Amino acid sequence: MKSGSDPDFYMIPDSFKQDLLNRIDVVDVVGRYVKLKKGGANYIGLCPFHGEKTPSFSVSPAKQFYHCFGCGAHGNAIGFLMAYGGMGYVDAVKDLAASCGMQVPEERPRSPEEAARKEREPDLYAVMEKAMEFYRAELKKSPRAIDYLKGRGLTGEIAARFRIGYAPDDWQGLKNAFTEYSSSSLVEAGLVVEADGKRYDRFRDRIMFPILNARGAVIGFGGRVLDKGEPKYLNSPETPLFEKGREVYGLVQARDPIRHAGRALVVEGYMDVVALAQFDVGYAVATLGTATSAVHVSKLLRLADELVFSFDGDAAGRKAAWRALEVSLPLASDNKPIRFLFLPEGEDPDTFIRRHGKDAFEAQVRQADTLSQFLIAHLRSECDLATPEGRARFVSMAKPYIEKMAAPALKVQLVNQIGRLAELSPEDTQRSLDPAHRPAYRRAPAVKREPPSSHEWKLLSRVAAYPSLSADINIDLVSPSLEEAQALRELCGYLAAIDRASKASHALVIEHFQNSTHADVLFEAQGYALDLKESEDESRGFVHYTLRSLEIERKRQTLKDLEKRLERGQLSRDEHLRYGKMISEVRALEQHLVEDARRASK
Repeated sequence: MKSGSDPDFYMIPDSFKQDLLNRIDVVDVVGRYVKLKKGGANYIGLCPFHGEKTPSFSVSPAKQFYHCFGCGAHGNAIGFLMAYGGMGYVDAVKDLAASCGMQVPEERPRSPEEAARKEREPDLYAVMEKAMEFYRAELKKSPRAIDYLKGRGLTGEIAARFRIGYAPDDWQGLKNAFTEYSSSSLVEAGLVVEADGKRYDRFRDRIMFPILNARGAVIGFGGRVLDKGEPKYLNSPETPLFEKGREVYGLVQARDPIRHAGRALVVEGYMDVVALAQFDVGYAVATLGTATSAVHVSKLLRLADELVFSFDGDAAGRKAAWRALEVSLPLASDNKPIRFLFLPEGEDPDTFIRRHGKDAFEAQVRQADTLSQFLIAHLRSECDLATPEGRARFVSMAKPYIEKMAAPALKVQLVNQIGRLAELSPEDTQRSLDPAHRPAYRRAPAVKREPPSSHEWKLLSRVAAYPSLSADINIDLVSPSLEEAQALRELCGYLAAIDRASKASHALVIEHFQNSTHADVLFEAQGYALDLKESEDESRGFVHYTLRSLEIERKRQTLKDLEKRLERGQLSRDEHLRYGKMISEVRALEQHLVEDARRASK
């Protein structure tokens, strides 16, 4: 599977993924985050991907995948860390590999610089952790810093939850934490600046906010001045551990509140995140002094059902919001709204919630403009819709944004609204905007539906349960027009291409088909297979019975076609012989079916 958004991306060999998925237990991985209890052959619990009171979330130790019968969420251990933990693909693989002592291989060799950097990472994590503990200890020694936090309405509990500290007003304060202040690791970690042969602490006389990665390790810091000064916020530079465009502040603390609220709120400052948490609005995170990136949006949409951006209402805030909208357009989906909140002038989330309280703030969040409202309002402000020229400009300006959208239903709604505002007929709107259909990337769990009842679906569910049965499938008998038949053909083709179908674990099948157009129906079949009360031999007998039924249906259809031609006197001598032979074949197959049914009932 590709994950081009991950740093240092490389293709991970299937052989390694197979070995990794064989060594880990998805029950252990899911069990770190979800309370599970034994229920027959599987483990069950409340689904972490949607709210429910009765458990419909099942984890199979035998098949090594999870499946929710309520919302359709489905995946293996890697997928769970991505969907629940918000990790990128490579990070999820690395996390699992590290848990069982495996080293992720690379198909391309590292450059000497990359090799050195990777070798230094464990040391740098330890350096950052030690620096954080130093800053936290310094906070306790500084009445001025404590008074500042109290003045901002923060309690000691919230400061501890976010591991807030204080960098003393000392050019080389870190010497008290690191006896080897000359170590290159302090510069590599972004804690110390080296210039003109001198060394000094990057952060001085600042409230320190540790930035954590998805696994909770310290990878950087944000420092805020206590008094007036510039820059107001100072962030760690890019380091081997820290890339601003990929991380958000407060995600580790916000992950569970995001799940509970179904919403992620993106704000501009660290103090906004912490102040909101103080008022029990725990689902806020902040970008790190950089513009919103596609990685930010995709990471948060994996965790939340709704994404809200909060920006200042001034020109700079609206410019940043428009940048966030542009980045979000290709990533927006029909079932996960994206909103834009602009608080009254002079207010930010910190000041607003302290002045007006939680209920008033959350009312503002709920009333925030949707992506479509913000887009239309912005475009309208640039055009005079009272004139033909203004309306033509409006359509012309809208077109590139419509083309970026991947959410099909939302795209149609926007196209229709733009057409109405531009006073165009539906035909002219279609011609002017030409909204080409582009399949959206599957980010949300599939919506639960009733499984198909076709023979092809029954075959697919048995092969999903027992991959070795793929060798028994005569793919020529299935209908090429059915989605489940297409999924069956693709699955059997994949299983035939490997050494032995029995080697293909269910978890690896998920990996292989994650981005397939037939992924939803295949994963639904895997989930359906969890409820099958059949042994492999029983399923094999069912497959043979179903294949015979399909063969009878095909031959009966051919017989009907021949009968019509026979009635019109259009059959050739060879076709007469074929007609008689096929009647005998159908009778023989029907007799086999009767015998199969009799044996199955014993």
